[in-house]
Amino acid sequence: MEGFSIALRMLRRDWRGGELGVLMAALVIAVAIVSGVNSFTERLQASLEQESHQFLAADMVLTSPRAVPEEWLLEAEKQGIRQAETLVFPTMVFSSDKMYLAGVKAVSDHYPLRGRLTMSVEAYGEPIEVAAGPKPGNVWLDSRLFPLLDVEIGDQLSVGEASFAITGAVRSEPDRGASFLGYGPRVLMHMADIASTEVVQPGSRVQYRFLFAGSESVLQGFSQWLESRLDHVQKILDVADGQPRISESLDRAEAFLLLAGSLGVVLAGVAIALAARRFSQRHYDYVAVMKSLGASTAQINFLYGFSFLTLGLVATLIGWFLGWSIQQVVYRMFEDLVPAVDVGSGYRPYLIGGVTGMVCLFAFAWPPLRRLAHVSPLRVLRRDVGAGALKQSWDYVLGVVAIMALMFWYSGDIKLTLAVQAGVLFSVFVITVIAFIFLRGGRRLGTRAGSAWRLAMAGLLRRGKENAVQAGVFSLAIMLLLILVLVRTSLIEEWRVQLPENTPNHFILNVPVHQQQAVAKLMDGYDIVREPLYPMVRGRVSQVNGEATANQLDLEGDYLDREINLSWSEGLPEGNELLAGQWWQADTTKALVSMEQEIAERLGVSVGDKLVFQIGPEALAVEVSSIRKLDWNSMKPNFYMVLNPSALSSFPATYMTSFYLPPENKIFLNSFLRQFPTITVIEMDVVIDQIKSIIDQVTQAIELVLLVILFAGGLVLVAGLQSSLDQRLQENAIVRALGGRSSLILGSLIIEFSSLGLLAGILATMGAELSVYFLQTLVLDMNYAPHPWLWLLGPLAGVLIIGGLGVWGCRKTISTAPILVLREL
Repeated sequence: MEGFSIALRMLRRDWRGGELGVLMAALVIAVAIVSGVNSFTERLQASLEQESHQFLAADMVLTSPRAVPEEWLLEAEKQGIRQAETLVFPTMVFSSDKMYLAGVKAVSDHYPLRGRLTMSVEAYGEPIEVAAGPKPGNVWLDSRLFPLLDVEIGDQLSVGEASFAITGAVRSEPDRGASFLGYGPRVLMHMADIASTEVVQPGSRVQYRFLFAGSESVLQGFSQWLESRLDHVQKILDVADGQPRISESLDRAEAFLLLAGSLGVVLAGVAIALAARRFSQRHYDYVAVMKSLGASTAQINFLYGFSFLTLGLVATLIGWFLGWSIQQVVYRMFEDLVPAVDVGSGYRPYLIGGVTGMVCLFAFAWPPLRRLAHVSPLRVLRRDVGAGALKQSWDYVLGVVAIMALMFWYSGDIKLTLAVQAGVLFSVFVITVIAFIFLRGGRRLGTRAGSAWRLAMAGLLRRGKENAVQAGVFSLAIMLLLILVLVRTSLIEEWRVQLPENTPNHFILNVPVHQQQAVAKLMDGYDIVREPLYPMVRGRVSQVNGEATANQLDLEGDYLDREINLSWSEGLPEGNELLAGQWWQADTTKALVSMEQEIAERLGVSVGDKLVFQIGPEALAVEVSSIRKLDWNSMKPNFYMVLNPSALSSFPATYMTSFYLPPENKIFLNSFLRQFPTITVIEMDVVIDQIKSIIDQVTQAIELVLLVILFAGGLVLVAGLQSSLDQRLQENAIVRALGGRSSLILGSLIIEFSSLGLLAGILATMGAELSVYFLQTLVLDMNYAPHPWLWLLGPLAGVLIIGGLGVWGCRKTISTAPILVLREL
């Protein structure tokens, strides 16, 4: 009990004396940053995930070409899962003497489970958000159908054998882009009215979508229960299946947020290590006095260990509160920019923050404190006696292992952990080599320089090991911040490239051969930005190297025993990259096919293999001449299979293309469809707008987290500067006592810290480039490109930031009277 009492008195004394200020702040910052960023990112990820579910109108969707057994839906109900149902099919709709091929969508009472359904009381009227679709006996029409069918609100519309009252215009549906069967002008009706239409019969081309919403764990269990009961044409969809582009963006954003939080862990550990090192150096005298009075090594370890454990617990509590406050303030401040979904982050972020604080205290603060027990009592008489020659290499190993363990626990991604650690360790290694060369060069330069330069170089040489550590800390902090900036820039730039201005937002299908020129002429007359017209022939792969292929491959829910689109081209299509083989000569008569990379890998097909396509009643044997990589994000027509023209010349074909249509020119579609009523128009503009909205929200999230980590990096730089403040106070006090002017000391500080900043900037740039290479190629699945501008920005930022912060942080060495410092020596 006496030991506990002494430890608490020491803790109070050190706190009142200001000894624990930096260390306490570092611990609080570590816990607050990790807890706050983790809590914010988890909350943001949950919000973005729920927002992205609007593309499905649910959390999970079961698609089927027919109704499913009632027991499946009863099982979902028993598990407390909310349900809705839609049925989509194309059919002719009639009004008086007008008719049109429309996409009919029947919905149940609770549709949609996620997202927003909007309608207006007149065509092109003000959108109104509604909780459910039309009531039985009523229909809502796409605004473009009103002029096409020459109808108004209150008129009757016939679907099959039944007539319905037109009571509104459907403006938007969350899952509008979920099915090709539902593209084009929409008729929205109630599910209860389907039977009266007599349109849906056995063998009809329809798509049922059973929507489910609930907790992730419950849905996962229900999904596993369903898996064994599904046949090959039924499929469970989530965001990754329903909208792969959104899923990919969210996955990369999540990886970035995990990266940011992981780097926050690294920065927190460095700050604690620096603060603990300064604290231990300032306590050498105290320990020497205690040992001269008979204190044992075990007693000193207990006193400091208990003191710091108490300090860690208090810092954790304060850090938790600050972390919670940070995520609350930031989330509320930017709730207009991110999905305002009321989801909590749970206890995990605070558990991670607390464990991070304790691990950092043990791995970074305890090693230098442990060495205090080995301070010789002789230091009472000789101030140059330190803490002994204990091995410090294991301290570094412990720190690296602790950081790796925390990063892996935090991110759950071994590639991410190894990529960041590789950059950090590379920087540390290079720092050791370059610092030695730099200091040796500085010795020769200092003998020829002016007084300020000589003073600065003398300081660099005298504190060689300390300056190498400082340069390492500075370069590490700058490197981590550069990594975040580079990855953030690459992510946002790639998203912008995926969806540039004038991205095609409409497709047209089923253009007959005899209407090609008329379609092109009409679109060119309206100055429509379009892609070329591509031919399509429906067929299926029936054999690969003489073996049947039934049910071998799933292409967006369609199996190889069903038809896919084949096309032909004389040259390599734009946006396609040839990976293997060669493109055919224009005059070749041999039947050849170029295959998309993924389908070739999943079928185990390579250049030279033989395929057989079943096109109607005829079989077409072809040879694989090349493998291609496609840009599926371009919103341009792409084909899994492209053949040479002569191979498909004898088969009937239709044509398709994509084009960009500004929102203000949507009326063009009415003229187009009046002239070409049999051509199918697929409107992707709503889907693209939704994709852009999600990407904008993800971008805002990345910007917010980056600001938080930048703040953490700045704190590490300040802690690094304070680590040498005491020694600089003593040295500059002696210089001033010997007649040195304040301008001389100021000039030497500018030179010294600018030199350290230049070295740190160069090393940080090298480490950042290496880490970003591994991150982009191994973790984020992105193409890497060097950043020449970084080699100017990195060193310049090092000089300005370290030089400015160094002079500002050491201003006390200029303003403090020399007599006050010398009295303490």
